[in-house]
Amino acid sequence: MTLGAAALLAALLFVAANLWVLGRTHSRIEQTLPMCGGERVGIVFGTSHWTRSGVRNPYFDARMSASARLLRLGRVDHLLLSGDNRTRFYNEPVTMWRDLRGRQVADADMTLDYAGFSTFDTLVRARDVFGVEEAVLITQAWHLPRALYIADAVGLEVTGCAVPSPSRRVSGEWRLQAREWVARVAILGDLYLWGREPHFLGPLEPLEVAPPFWEAWLFPEMPETPAR
Repeated sequence: MTLGAAALLAALLFVAANLWVLGRTHSRIEQTLPMCGGERVGIVFGTSHWTRSGVRNPYFDARMSASARLLRLGRVDHLLLSGDNRTRFYNEPVTMWRDLRGRQVADADMTLDYAGFSTFDTLVRARDVFGVEEAVLITQAWHLPRALYIADAVGLEVTGCAVPSPSRRVSGEWRLQAREWVARVAILGDLYLWGREPHFLGPLEPLEVAPPFWEAWLFPEMPETPAR
């Protein structure tokens, strides 16, 4: 009976923690891509270009397609591409950069963060290394509640842009969803119990965000606006 009661309590706390994160963030998630943004900076979270089965990762393609479209629509002015680069054989930021160049995104509109080893690292580094204060987070809908919650905790003013779902069914999607439920609980411990820190920081290197073309035409003498 004691073990059963403990298991029930743990299950209730698990569900309550997830509902807390979802409840605190759902109102700031935009599901319609053209309505996303309105901020100078879009933060794009890295993921593998390929799946374990050797095919292109539809989640990667969705993030890149949405990011390029947000730039074209003028909903963001600059993209911070943050991902894992633990070894020279695996480099998420460069892969994102190459893909976006193929989608006609200019180099001046992208900054690469090579130490975005996790959602937490990406957001703390956006604040402390790249001087970002306000941004739109670009990723899948199931990832956004955790990302938004972390951003709130570290003092960023953000909204979430849910990229469109893949047109084809993705094998193992249920595992990603289940892992995200666990990750939401874990991040509460990281933020409030054991004081997690990012793997690497560094000196402040504020993003150089080029003004929109219309602003540069109307106000040619105005300096570039710092990232917010």
